[in-house]
Amino acid sequence: MAEAGSFADRVKTQADIVRVVSDYVRLKKTGQNFTGLCPFHSEKTPSFAVHPVKQIYHCFGCGVGGDVFSFVMAMDKCEFPEAVRTVAEKCGIPIPKPRARTPEEAQANRQRSALVEMHKEAAAFFARQLNDSAEGTVARAYLEDRGLDREALARFALGYAPSSGDALLRALKQKFPEKLIDSSGLVSKDQSGRLFDRFRRRIMFPIANENGKIIAFGGRALGDDLPKYLNSPESPIYSKSGVLYHLDKAKDEIRKRDFAVLVEGYMDVIGVARAGVGNVVASCGTSLTEPQVKLLGRFSRRVVVNYDPDLAGQAATERSLTLLLEQQFDVRVLALSGGADPDKFIREHGADEYKKLLESAPAFVDFLIGRARALDLSSAEGKLKAMNYVMPYVQRVPNRLIRSEWATRIASQLRIEEPVLREAFRKAAAERKGEVKPKAEFISAGPKPAERRLLRMLIDAEGFRETLAKEIRVAALHSGLETEKIFEALLVAVEAGARPDSAEISKSLSEKDRRLLFEVAFEPAMDSSWEEAESCLAVLRRRHIETELFTVQQRIEANPPAAELRTLLARKSELRRLLSSLL
Repeated sequence: MAEAGSFADRVKTQADIVRVVSDYVRLKKTGQNFTGLCPFHSEKTPSFAVHPVKQIYHCFGCGVGGDVFSFVMAMDKCEFPEAVRTVAEKCGIPIPKPRARTPEEAQANRQRSALVEMHKEAAAFFARQLNDSAEGTVARAYLEDRGLDREALARFALGYAPSSGDALLRALKQKFPEKLIDSSGLVSKDQSGRLFDRFRRRIMFPIANENGKIIAFGGRALGDDLPKYLNSPESPIYSKSGVLYHLDKAKDEIRKRDFAVLVEGYMDVIGVARAGVGNVVASCGTSLTEPQVKLLGRFSRRVVVNYDPDLAGQAATERSLTLLLEQQFDVRVLALSGGADPDKFIREHGADEYKKLLESAPAFVDFLIGRARALDLSSAEGKLKAMNYVMPYVQRVPNRLIRSEWATRIASQLRIEEPVLREAFRKAAAERKGEVKPKAEFISAGPKPAERRLLRMLIDAEGFRETLAKEIRVAALHSGLETEKIFEALLVAVEAGARPDSAEISKSLSEKDRRLLFEVAFEPAMDSSWEEAESCLAVLRRRHIETELFTVQQRIEANPPAAELRTLLARKSELRRLLSSLL
């Protein structure tokens, strides 16, 4: 791919593949080579090797291999020219300026370079206004109330746009022509065509591209001015749908930790980053877009979404999740309790509490189930609404194995027959619809086969009936089941030392439960064994654990005191271990 004598060939000759790969993989010298865990497949024993002399890499596990360019292309999900540039930058190799093919292209390149320089000058101007001007005192006081000291102001290059209508314009005119200033997005025009500053009496947040070049600004109003946040418009150097705030500083940490934290606003990014979570980005005041998702995917395909808990934040979360699922991201959702956004939560509860919640953020499917369970699941109509809520998200998961796993978990948590749920999902996908229509088969789904077998065993299994009843009672495995009252009646009879009499027991049951009890009692006789009973009990134990796990997660998200939180996190880990052993 690198032609002899080309810049790419020169970069390949001068590049150190070990240095480049080390930015993505932790390597250890093993003999003449370097080894580490393969970034292209999951493994516990290192099978990924880098040969420093031949300047190649190879994984003896999954078989991938190549040179420094193919490695960067695979890791950053980029094309060859961008990989060449990335390797050159990492190795300190000067990059020649691209030659313009036409006079128009040359002019456009000069304009973009000048606009980048102009934004650098504007950022310096805003910073001086914040730190040195009398008017900036009010802005500094506001930021200090938000917990930002001088070090934080410098770290995030914050500034202040004065209330004067042309202070920045006058400063820029000293270095740049008015026509160029007009195209920068830093100024606006009145009806007479006169230029004036776009940002006035606002705290300024510089927006940089992934290479750290300032290309736009976000401005937060002081006082009651509207809009509360005002961003730069589209310009020759800025497309808001293709930029993530703080990515220039976060990208290395995202690669290192292999996940990103996605928040809503500039102050949220700053608060989370100052809490020690540097792998945080925001979507620059807009809904997450497909180009932004693809950009983030170059650094990691794992993300924790932590938007504000208000209605707008919930809507933004759901829109973002749709895009992330379609791009096959591993998504978790952190919903902070008490109406707090990330910045406020950290100021009130501290960085450690935020990090604990971040580490225990539930997978998106669990978040989805939690929202669906807020509906009334006691009726078929309520379950139908829950299915229609989860349906659009499940349909957007491209991986069939993941969709299948989701269906199993959703069916268990929403107490819907799994075959019915899968068939509903299949039909909706085939008909390209995002909802399930009411069906008689759904309304009359009934209990799971494992429940029916256990009921029959409590009636007929003479050899181990008492042992079975004890197992169910001790762990309350029948609690919350649709068949709970039937189980309870049978358990009471067994515990009294009597053989359960279906006719006598049915007298205390509702019509629905009575009919089910007789259905089970009249099923064809089958030989029962304790091994089969254990298998059926395992189904109930798994459901029991999943239900408790969901409850524990809900309590964690309710922001309990520190001592209770530690107990809940420990219980959550134990439940996950138990669930894994059952699976």
